[in-house]
Amino acid sequence: MDKTELMFKELTEANGISGFEDEVADLMARYVEDVATVSYDKLGSLVAEKRGKTDGPRVMIAGHMDEVGFMVQKVTKEGFIKFLPIGGWWGHVALSQRVLVRTSKGDHVGVIGSKAPHVLEPDERKKVLDIKDMYIDVGAAGKFDVKKKLGVRPGDPIIPISDFTILGNKQTYAAKAWDDRIGVAAVIDVLHKIGKTHPNTVFGVGTVQEEVGLRGARTSAARVDPDVAFAIDVTIATDTPGCDGAGENLGDGVGIMVYDGSAIPSRKLRDLVIDTAEKNKIPYVLTALRRGGTDSGTIQFNREGVPCLTFAIATRYIHGHVGVLHRKDYDAMVKLLVAVVKRLDKKTVASLTR
Repeated sequence: MDKTELMFKELTEANGISGFEDEVADLMARYVEDVATVSYDKLGSLVAEKRGKTDGPRVMIAGHMDEVGFMVQKVTKEGFIKFLPIGGWWGHVALSQRVLVRTSKGDHVGVIGSKAPHVLEPDERKKVLDIKDMYIDVGAAGKFDVKKKLGVRPGDPIIPISDFTILGNKQTYAAKAWDDRIGVAAVIDVLHKIGKTHPNTVFGVGTVQEEVGLRGARTSAARVDPDVAFAIDVTIATDTPGCDGAGENLGDGVGIMVYDGSAIPSRKLRDLVIDTAEKNKIPYVLTALRRGGTDSGTIQFNREGVPCLTFAIATRYIHGHVGVLHRKDYDAMVKLLVAVVKRLDKKTVASLTR
């Protein structure tokens, strides 16, 4: 593995569902503390400040540290764990998957239980099972007291288990939590690669609780008070069987988000980014999300408003135990972000608003 792949492995294998991002924040801080000053907002978002030639404009680049997962709701008298979804889940992708239940007495592996096909009734085979009807098996049997022996209690986080893997196409990677550890990785790389002569001060931010309402974006934007901002996230790859083939293909380049369920980007900022990509011959695609939102949706409301844009990486199978993306798209995104940041002097940022 090269240096970037080792970072991907560390970040994606770290455990940090919404509200429990500490492990990811510690990793991110370690990666940026040699090039930026690290602080935190009161909700837990990490803010890494890197001053260039001037104090302003203030440029915010945010990737959210949290991942989708689950939370313990209760333990049944038989010792099975009933659980709540944290973030958006479709029931079928959760069944029979391994998870990590993190308790005061340690981490315990469990499996999301499902009936064997031999005992399913015909109507059950056609039904999408709801999360509320599922359970996690951590070894319940006989008189084994799951609550007492393992320390399981309501509120404990439950994290998908999935190791970082380089696939047969060596530029494609499978892992959990690409949404949005790929954004965290990009923030880290940009802080290292912009050098010391950028005409602004850059704030690399790892936000918390994006998957449950863009919460950390609100608090971190209040702390940073940006003049211009970028959210870094994933978009849905449409190059697999059954998708509409709208153009978000792995390996086509960085995605520039023209619309998502939470934000319509600044037109002037969008055009500046597209112009930068074309001048630097950086491959890109214009992408959109019909539903769902990104941190731009909250950052844009700070004070009197902030020109915002979201960069996105086409990713297969998001909001499940494993996703797949392409290294070429990541490299293009980092290169474009660095090039754009270097253009954001006071005059250029002032031109983004009326």
